[in-house]
Amino acid sequence: MNLSLYLLTVLIWGTTWIALKLQLGEVAIPLSIAYRFALAALVLFVLLRLSGKLQVLGRRGQLFCLLQGLCLFCLNFMCFYTASQWIPSGLVAVVFSTATLWNALNARLFFGRRLAANVLWGGLFGLGGLSLLFWPELADHTASRETLRGLGLALLGTLFFSAGNMLSSVQQQAGLRPLSTNAWGMLYGALILAGYCVVTGVPLSFDSSPRYLGSLLYLAIPGSVIGFTAYLTLVGRMGPERAAYCTVLFPLVALNISAVLEGYQWTLPGLLGLLLVMLGNVLVFRQPRPVLAAAQLAP
Repeated sequence: MNLSLYLLTVLIWGTTWIALKLQLGEVAIPLSIAYRFALAALVLFVLLRLSGKLQVLGRRGQLFCLLQGLCLFCLNFMCFYTASQWIPSGLVAVVFSTATLWNALNARLFFGRRLAANVLWGGLFGLGGLSLLFWPELADHTASRETLRGLGLALLGTLFFSAGNMLSSVQQQAGLRPLSTNAWGMLYGALILAGYCVVTGVPLSFDSSPRYLGSLLYLAIPGSVIGFTAYLTLVGRMGPERAAYCTVLFPLVALNISAVLEGYQWTLPGLLGLLLVMLGNVLVFRQPRPVLAAAQLAP
């Protein structure tokens, strides 16, 4: 089951970049993100209500959903979109892939989990592999003040993403399922973004073209309803540090699609990077030997 959820998350999030590119144009970015999560929240609430699986959340649960919506469905997207204006998308992907390491550190800080050496090494291999995959794009980019701003925002977005992972993990430990918490979190995220658009004077427009509507539906339902639910379920089952390795693999899926649709050419550094990413994946999911595990449990 975990493997199916993992592959589903990687495949869905690895293809959402196509829909994201189709969203750029007439509608402002924060408004497009608000539309995406408002629609996703509506779909989730309707499905949960019809199936009778919508959980009742107390005041604490609602507060955590508000914080989760702020981190996962609002601020991180604003950081990544803004960072992409100043640095190449490949560099954003490399920074985002450090989520594996941040999740491992945060899990240690907030939950007292042991820092597994295989997860840390796997994250470093994945980070190195992505750097090689995007090396041509990174090598052609000159450093500047805008570059530092973009890197700072990409890192901040990754930290918000990691914080959202921790919040979801706490919610699941309290018995709340990702479907219900995501519905509320996405609603809160959409409302915060809509409020931001009103306060800052962003034009409230909508694009009714098939291109925009199709990309919006894909981002809202497969990309958000299915993708985030599958991923956060993995966070609860596998731990945030292992689940976050998805952030290393989905740029790899995007590059393979780009090779078909946009003529991306594989190079020797790219193939070496692919090998490192795969090796990192093996390390992240390698289970400790039973003898060692038993020794750790001994007083």
